[in-house]
Amino acid sequence: MAQLLGKLPLQFTSKQAAEDMALAAFNRALKLSGPGLQVMGVGFTGSLASARPKHGDHRFYVSTRTQNCLRTSHVTLSKGLRSREEEDKVSSCFVLKAIADACRISATIQSDVQEPEIPKESVEQFDEDQELQQVIDGQVCMKVYHFADPTEKNFDRKLILPGSFNPLHDGHLRLLEVASSMCDDGFPCFEISAINADKPPLSIAEIKRRVEQFRKAGKNVIISNQPYFYKKAELFPGSAFIIGADTAARLVNPKYYGGDYNRMLEILLECKSTGTTFLVGGREIEGVFKVLEELNIPTELKDMFISIPEEKFRIDISSTELRKKQGL
Repeated sequence: MAQLLGKLPLQFTSKQAAEDMALAAFNRALKLSGPGLQVMGVGFTGSLASARPKHGDHRFYVSTRTQNCLRTSHVTLSKGLRSREEEDKVSSCFVLKAIADACRISATIQSDVQEPEIPKESVEQFDEDQELQQVIDGQVCMKVYHFADPTEKNFDRKLILPGSFNPLHDGHLRLLEVASSMCDDGFPCFEISAINADKPPLSIAEIKRRVEQFRKAGKNVIISNQPYFYKKAELFPGSAFIIGADTAARLVNPKYYGGDYNRMLEILLECKSTGTTFLVGGREIEGVFKVLEELNIPTELKDMFISIPEEKFRIDISSTELRKKQGL
């Protein structure tokens, strides 16, 4: 339990413990799920009949967590009415019914509870602002906006173009398009971290303003809370990240790892072990346009980096320059 929640609950059989378990399961599901799928976390904790008589109530809590809803049921069973197997069956039926309710499908499962055992239920709905605040606070690891047209194609992994997108421009759209043609097993999406390494977190209003650009463009975007690539690799295991040559140069520069070359190697090899790859587009570095082949990538990491040929993509445009032109 401590490993799952990152803490020991004050009480193992409690509403809070079930809800914490459901949230932990929801975050794990977000990381493990296939691209574009809806996910749910389920938590169950109970104190049921056992070989030795219990002083306290026989009771259980079941909680389900989706992107915008937390539902919890609490049932106190009549003591001595059922065997352990029968209490297991009643509580299992409640878990199945809770999953059905969260999926908004009718459940025909009979839970066989008696009159005094009517469950106490609570439902908490979250609006978009609350969902984003939970990402900023680190409660939830990401929020996914599906704006692209649905596709029947099955994708093996995510193809992610991270950035601030302030503003989103044609260069970004073209880069994702070119990368998608090179990596056709990847589910294409943009990603914005609400948390910055050296600046305050983005406000909810600012996140929504940037998300609106993707809605208008009909492109998927993920809001996460991980500004560092090694953390993004944990969050999106097996993904291919689209980056510029300038970012690739920083990734392998020991300067950003406290000057420790071995530390840099250790972190990036850990990313490699999760199946992470980088598609690298040419970018200006100190006024000179450079491509992957001109960078000094350590031998152990070379197969993580794939070059996007200059003839396929080169647009000398940046969000910073666009903001300056717009007087922002």
